[in-house]
Amino acid sequence: MDKNQIMTSVSEQMPLRRWIHTQGVMSTSRKLAEKYGEDPEKAELAAIIHDVAKYWPIEQQRQYIIDHQLDNELLQYNKELWHAEIGYHVAWVQYGVEDAGIRDAIRYHTSGRAGMSTIEKIVWLADYIEPNRDFPGVEEARRLADQSLEEAILFGLNATIILLVEKQRIIYPGTLAARNDLIHIMNL
Repeated sequence: MDKNQIMTSVSEQMPLRRWIHTQGVMSTSRKLAEKYGEDPEKAELAAIIHDVAKYWPIEQQRQYIIDHQLDNELLQYNKELWHAEIGYHVAWVQYGVEDAGIRDAIRYHTSGRAGMSTIEKIVWLADYIEPNRDFPGVEEARRLADQSLEEAILFGLNATIILLVEKQRIIYPGTLAARNDLIHIMNL
C-alpha cells in the first residue's frame, strides 16, 4: 500500500480533529527527523499510522489484542495504551510496513520504553508537541525539542507521570523505565 492509500485508510478511522492532530504529528516528526538525523519518510510514515486504532471501540481493541496474541499485559493498564500496540500490528498486517523501527515507533508512541531508538523518540515527542497541542508546559517541551530529544522527552515523561500521580492513576512500568533510562543516558 502506498503512503496516500495509507493516509486515506487511517483518516477514515478517526474523527476530523484526530486527523488534524495526526497531520501535526506528521509534520513535526518530519522536522525532528531532519534535525536529529533520522529518515524523514520513515518518521512521517510512523506518524501517519500512530493513532490508527485510537477510535476503535474499546471492546474491539481488547479483542484485537487477544485474538492476535499481542502484549496481553497491556490489558491490565490504562486502555489509552492499547491503540499503540494495535497500531504496531496493523502497520504490518494491513499496511505492509516491514520496517521494525517504524512499527516500534508506533508501538511506543504513548508509553515510551527503555532503549528507545531515535525514530521512537521522534514520534513520541512529535505526538507530545505537535502544533495543535495546547496544555501547560507544551511551549517548554517545544523549546527543549530544539535543543535535545532526550531533554524534551524527559520533560514530557515527568509531566505525564506527575499528572497520572495527581489523578491517582496506575503508571505503566514501561513509562517509568523510559524515564529512568533517559536519566541514565543523560547522566543526571
